[in-house]
Amino acid sequence: MEIQPLLEQLLLARGPGGQEDEVREICLRELSQYCDEASVDEAGNVRGLIKARGGSSQAQPIRVMAHLDEIAMIVKKVRDDGNLEVVALGGAQPICFGVCPVEIMGDSDCLPGVLSYGSMHNSGGSTQGRDVLSGAVKWSDVHVVTRRSPQALAEAGVRPGVRVVLSQHWRQPFLVNDAVAAHFLDDRAPLAAVIAAAKQIRNRRQELQQDVWFVCTTLEEESNAGALYAASRVPGDTTVAVEVGPVLDEYGTVLSADPIINTGDQKGYYTRSVVDALIKAAQRSGYHPQVALLVDFASDASAVMSSGVAARAGCIAIPTENTHGFEMVLNEGIVACAATLTEYLLYPTQ
Repeated sequence: MEIQPLLEQLLLARGPGGQEDEVREICLRELSQYCDEASVDEAGNVRGLIKARGGSSQAQPIRVMAHLDEIAMIVKKVRDDGNLEVVALGGAQPICFGVCPVEIMGDSDCLPGVLSYGSMHNSGGSTQGRDVLSGAVKWSDVHVVTRRSPQALAEAGVRPGVRVVLSQHWRQPFLVNDAVAAHFLDDRAPLAAVIAAAKQIRNRRQELQQDVWFVCTTLEEESNAGALYAASRVPGDTTVAVEVGPVLDEYGTVLSADPIINTGDQKGYYTRSVVDALIKAAQRSGYHPQVALLVDFASDASAVMSSGVAARAGCIAIPTENTHGFEMVLNEGIVACAATLTEYLLYPTQ
């Protein structure tokens, strides 16, 4: 399959936590082509099931999870001047976005706005001004300029709790030789890899020894709520998260096609047998896995295991520059992730 057209569709789709409808629609459409069953559950997760043919009836299903949502903002207060005070939705900081065009997701339409820190031409006479000049901008320093009255905003359904996302024209992917750069490759690149793996599994179904559930989860950036809901209802003792992985010297990771196999994160350590199987799957696929302990990190898989709704967990990640910023991955990195995931799902004990 052509991954780049699908990736571009996913990047342009808006998906703040709890309002991932545009991304969900794409994932449901794609998984419906390759899975025996595909549906949306009560929590908003997309679930796709590929059933094993001729496999052992005793083999436990494997759950694969990649999340639908993106880091974003949420309205805290509508000011008297019509500007909006916002706070982070997910693990975002103002530096993640910069001063930029945004869209305010009202009841029936998206309204344009500009995320603002105020002018750089200030003397530092206010706390906000000093933060801007020092580069240490906090959410308390930030507002969204709407050029609308509070009454007009209210009529459009703009109120505390409304999501604010980057404007769609700032979501366009930017090609850099063999790489693609964009906001929200976390988690659009892993979603593309999961969908590609689903297609590959369908084409090699005769090798599949256990059922596979592909779950595109909601609310990962805030609470892992979608993953926890799905894991408590979808069969399987093993959960594998597909993620982006930070490229940092402290982890020994580099920007390459070779997938990162995560051995643990802030919510716990991944299951040794699953980690080893993912490493071997990457090697069989022709790649040199980057094994890393990502301390300042978390995933759906570590969340469900630490909550007791998965017996075993693992995490494969696409090496990514500038995570939670203007991210960059290699095109081959997405392909490598899909190939490794496919190999693991077909032969999880080798």
